[in-house]
Amino acid sequence: QSQLVESGGGLVQPGGSLRLSCAASGFTFDDYAIGWFRQAPGKQREWVASITSEDRTNYAASVKGRFTISRDNAKNTVYLQMNSLKVEDTAVYSCSALGSGKWGQGTQVIVSS
Repeated sequence: QSQLVESGGGLVQPGGSLRLSCAASGFTFDDYAIGWFRQAPGKQREWVASITSEDRTNYAASVKGRFTISRDNAKNTVYLQMNSLKVEDTAVYSCSALGSGKWGQGTQVIVSS
């Protein structure tokens, strides 16, 4: 059974950092670009960042320079390092194997003082 499992969310103060993980199993991880998305309360889900199987990365303008996406194919895991967090980064963060329809269940990030 293929699945994606996110972890690493939590409560952090503005200016702080978190590292999210997206662990994949049950499918050929290396074949897929992986994307991080987020959905804040009352808002539509938005794309945050993505990384191809060749390690090419792209970022939404709102997170560029603060977030870094990376992948470890040996561990079937993609990471999202989030620095200089802002209150507006508060959301449920989910990962997806792009084009596959596979999604994780999400992990909550709350940025608050």
